[in-house]
Amino acid sequence: MPKISVIGTTSWGITLAMLLAAKGAEIRLWSRTEREANRLRKKGPDPLRFPDITLPPEMIITSHMSEAMEDANAVILAVPSTTMRQNISQVESHLAKSTIVISAAKGLEAGSNKRMSEVIAEEINPRFASNICVISGPNLAREIMQQLPAAAVVAAEDNNTARKAQKLLMSPNFCVFTNSDVIGVELSGALKNILALGAGIADGLGYGDNAKAAFMTRGLTEITALGMTLGANPLTFSGLAGLGDVIATCTSPLSRNHQVGVELAKGRPLAEITDEMNEVAEGINTTMVAQNLAEQLELEMPITQKIYEVLYEDADPRHAAAELMGGNARHELSGRRWRLFSLFRRSNRSREPQS
Repeated sequence: MPKISVIGTTSWGITLAMLLAAKGAEIRLWSRTEREANRLRKKGPDPLRFPDITLPPEMIITSHMSEAMEDANAVILAVPSTTMRQNISQVESHLAKSTIVISAAKGLEAGSNKRMSEVIAEEINPRFASNICVISGPNLAREIMQQLPAAAVVAAEDNNTARKAQKLLMSPNFCVFTNSDVIGVELSGALKNILALGAGIADGLGYGDNAKAAFMTRGLTEITALGMTLGANPLTFSGLAGLGDVIATCTSPLSRNHQVGVELAKGRPLAEITDEMNEVAEGINTTMVAQNLAEQLELEMPITQKIYEVLYEDADPRHAAAELMGGNARHELSGRRWRLFSLFRRSNRSREPQS
């Protein structure tokens, strides 16, 4: 029976802990404080966030990292991107050579603009770097808790690590695929939250499905362009971590980022919206990081820029949405510093008959 440590009592952390416990794994769920650990042991998760959900009695809940990490075959970091560096630094001294390190966070680090696997790699012994992998996909926690079918992708630079993580995570209702494009899987999972914010704004303004579909498609092209510039495989953005997650988070009321967008469309201040939330909407921070990257790379990202203006410059969501829908129309694969159009032309040339 594998021993798995889950760091973080976020919705996704608790969901993964329950999913793995149902498979028979020995789960140790780490919480930030002993007070929270006691509450979870006695009362279970917050009924407002997790209606009709009870934690398995055999699950060990602790606020002591040494207990959580004891003899762990794998550790899953299901924490906000803002605290990933702090959390992995606490985990680091408890890692063994064979411990698989799985990032379940869908965000980017502000300031450094780094992906979570990069943050983890900086904080652990370099000889453990091949054990790092990431999981992403259209994974709305509440549906998975209700044992509804779902799929995800786990990516690692080392194929053996990806397969080991796949075996640990796979269950009858949770299909896990593997990928070697860590950059693409991480960026897809993080950047799609920007699109979820915009889709929420579109829904909040009553723009309809045609407009939202156009926004989602243009947004996916935009984040793919950024991904390619940073070394990702563009096909990854058409997979579970990209298109799959875009569909889920841009269309579901269960998405926190979508809900933030809906509330912004009502004219509510961002601070007021976030103060009422129990968990982090990663798209808020990710928008800032993506905007910084776009400026550094001189990359055209009009959707990201407009969402940034709404979040950080108090732009009117209605005006921002109207400007996006009435934007300058060109070839749909073209944009400043984008590499998508050149890829398209190379593909066409490869199909030309050879003389």
